[in-house]
Amino acid sequence: MPHVHTIKVRGFHLDLYGHVNNARYLEFLEEARWELFEGKIDLDEWRRSGLTLTVVRITINYRREVRLGETLEVRSTLSELKSRSGTFRQEIVFAESGEIAADADVTFVIVDARTARAAVIRGDFRESLLSLGNPADIQ
Repeated sequence: MPHVHTIKVRGFHLDLYGHVNNARYLEFLEEARWELFEGKIDLDEWRRSGLTLTVVRITINYRREVRLGETLEVRSTLSELKSRSGTFRQEIVFAESGEIAADADVTFVIVDARTARAAVIRGDFRESLLSLGNPADIQ
């Protein structure tokens, strides 16, 4: 079951054309991922261990414009976890209708600060990531 983060569209989210600017969708997605982590992943512990979760690719599909006053739900789940990377599946939907405004696949790696390279995801770190969803593809 995905984590749901609610956003009310405000005036500062809009561009000259009166709809949500494409860059704001990325902010909505990031805000929802941060909320997804809260209480499930101790990012300070990761940092102390020399690990960081780093986004390396975002594939986003803009499906419908969003306007002032609309309420959105950002639905997020871990959809894939491999040995060195993973993917979050996120959908921005209209709360009232459930219609999809945008969807995205956000690929990340865990970077070891000592080597600046992708680290193998294992142990407690792997378990904490698995708590964020029910990935269909686990390696």
